[in-house]
Amino acid sequence: VRRLGRVDYAATFAAMRDFTATRDDDTPDELWLCEHPPVFTQGLSGKPEHLLRDIGIAVVQIDRGGQITYHGPGQVVAYLLLDLKRRDLKVRELVRRIEQAVIDLLAAYGVMATRLPGAPGVYVGGAKIAALGLRIKHGCCYHGVSLNVDMDLAPYAAINPCGYEGMAVTQLRDLATEWDTAKVGEAFAAKLEERLQ
Repeated sequence: VRRLGRVDYAATFAAMRDFTATRDDDTPDELWLCEHPPVFTQGLSGKPEHLLRDIGIAVVQIDRGGQITYHGPGQVVAYLLLDLKRRDLKVRELVRRIEQAVIDLLAAYGVMATRLPGAPGVYVGGAKIAALGLRIKHGCCYHGVSLNVDMDLAPYAAINPCGYEGMAVTQLRDLATEWDTAKVGEAFAAKLEERLQ
């Protein structure tokens, strides 16, 4: 587990790609925990119309699946740099395990969360609390999952989150009594490690 703190999105994206491009069969898998300054990221299938208005936040075109999402301070981002071949893990199963780690984590805070059919991520009462997007290259994955903990949710109003018009978003601060981002990040890393064993 690497704890990166608050880091620039574009530099982190480049580092993930470099790590994946240069890894070999002996490279240990890594989990990167971080936060980003405000940024919108647009996935490979992203449609420009899902950015509803310009609010002065940069949009970075990236190579994960999915549409547009927002990253900002107070959100825990976990990047999973995994050799799926070595783990004998298929993408659908990996997505289920990541989602389950979020569901388990939220349950520990007394929050009941669920999946929505056909919409990757984790939801509380129909509002998205965790977004998920991956890129698989040569049997290895990068990108990962973001969990809204204690952030300004206003920028989500400028997008159709993950391509869904009018999708509500929520965060742990509004649902539980514990929302220290660093503590939640550590607990999240532990849940992810548990589910990925």
